[in-house]
Amino acid sequence: MLPVADGVATRREPLALFGLLLVNAVVFLLQSALSPEGRELLWQLVGLVPIRFFEPELPGIPPWATLLTSQFLHGDLLHLLFNLWTLWLFGRAVEDRLGSLRFLGFYLLCGVAAGFMQALLHPFSAVPTIGASGAISGVLGCYARLFPFSRLVLFAPVLFLPLFFEVPALLFALFWLVTQIVPGLFALGTGLSGGIAWWAHIGGFAAGWLIAPWLKERRRRCFYPDECRYGLSPHGRRRDPRAFWD
Repeated sequence: MLPVADGVATRREPLALFGLLLVNAVVFLLQSALSPEGRELLWQLVGLVPIRFFEPELPGIPPWATLLTSQFLHGDLLHLLFNLWTLWLFGRAVEDRLGSLRFLGFYLLCGVAAGFMQALLHPFSAVPTIGASGAISGVLGCYARLFPFSRLVLFAPVLFLPLFFEVPALLFALFWLVTQIVPGLFALGTGLSGGIAWWAHIGGFAAGWLIAPWLKERRRRCFYPDECRYGLSPHGRRRDPRAFWD
């Protein structure tokens, strides 16, 4: 199932989001200009390689720095496009509530938490972890916490027919989380992950979910009356249907 639209109205241009999309795209173009061997070397040097936290003499930048740099690398075009689309879909409403600078800091912090979780649970892996998925998972967690009753439009192909349907954001987020936990537990038992950093996704989502209540909205006022009417509190709590002001 692919989310294609959300129901949260925004008022301001997501400047930090635009910047993140641009940086990720530019980095991908630069790494695409390298040979396959060059890309592999780049991922080893600046990607998150968990074993380097325990073997610091291995080549590459300091391991702690890779918690940041690994967020801007992608394996292929499909990996990049899927990540950027998900970030665009969920990031607009979150940045609108947090403001650009706080959103940027929040995004990077979720990415760091995601990388730390992946390294903690696969400490001796020599496979580089790359991609913005962990940070974007944090944005999804924050979105589900702030707007649990927002309606998401999902696309699911049934045979050759496209199917579109709506679900609450919280329900989608919980379903998505289960699809990460189950293979993540299997990967712990077998050491195989199929090339997907399941625990980075889980760690990023957990960080976004837990941090969300501590992030204050930009203004202590709902942007639109229907947000209050239908319970879309920026803090994930239901409101008095008659209330407009906090």
